[in-house]
Amino acid sequence: MNAKRAMTLRAQWLGRELRELREMSGLTLKEAGGFVQRDGGTVSRIEAGIYPARTPDVLAMLDLYGVTDSRRREGLLKLAGEVWQSGWWDSYSEDLSKVMVDYAWVESRARRICSFDALVIPGLLQTRPYMEAVQAAVVDSSPIQITSGIRFRLTRQQILTEREPPCVEAILDESVLHRRHGGPGVLKEQLEHLLTLAERPNIEIRVLAFLSGAHASPEGAFMIFEMPEPYPEVAYMDTPGGGIYVEASEVQRFRLKLNHMRRDSLDSPESIKLIRETANRLG
Repeated sequence: MNAKRAMTLRAQWLGRELRELREMSGLTLKEAGGFVQRDGGTVSRIEAGIYPARTPDVLAMLDLYGVTDSRRREGLLKLAGEVWQSGWWDSYSEDLSKVMVDYAWVESRARRICSFDALVIPGLLQTRPYMEAVQAAVVDSSPIQITSGIRFRLTRQQILTEREPPCVEAILDESVLHRRHGGPGVLKEQLEHLLTLAERPNIEIRVLAFLSGAHASPEGAFMIFEMPEPYPEVAYMDTPGGGIYVEASEVQRFRLKLNHMRRDSLDSPESIKLIRETANRLG
């Protein structure tokens, strides 16, 4: 397994948990390595997420660190299995950034996805023509990356048709309804697609209207992924330098932003009415 495959978000999560358990036990890297028949350097790389821990190593570490709680043991062993498990997203590691490959994995595990978008419709809710127009506008992407990115996003959308799909709450700045990616016809089709998706019981779409004034996220779009155990809740935000993940207490800052924007946005029926009126004007 190469370093690119090994250095994943899930490997980092597992490594952080193992480091915290070791430090709580008062053991050194060398002492932990001796117990699992690894050198201290290897244990350090496991804790950093650089080298993925194998399940037998994790099991031995849990015994060494005195972890007896069955739920925590099962959760960490499950995460250890995830570190080595390959998914469809791993096939894109050559064409897309590691951050985006991790993004698909997090998205596939989330039970609820909340987002605010200020420039484009969120990827899970995009039509293919709209998606193509958005991808084509990225100035530093090659044709191969654009094609791969479209295929990647379409595959991600399949989680919406699973037997137990995640709940999705999308708050859209009103400007998103008017920015004509691909022209008026493409935008009209996209808005009509939103209306169809909003009929599903697990999808809620709200609009932050122009009249609401200044809002709680002038920095731009963000997402919050509510995860089942043993995964932590995580927020994601795009930056010009690449996407970043935020965990633990820092997620509460994004949660506070989301609550304020939910309060200031139109409710679902009003939002649907505005989207429909906007689509009709494009006709």
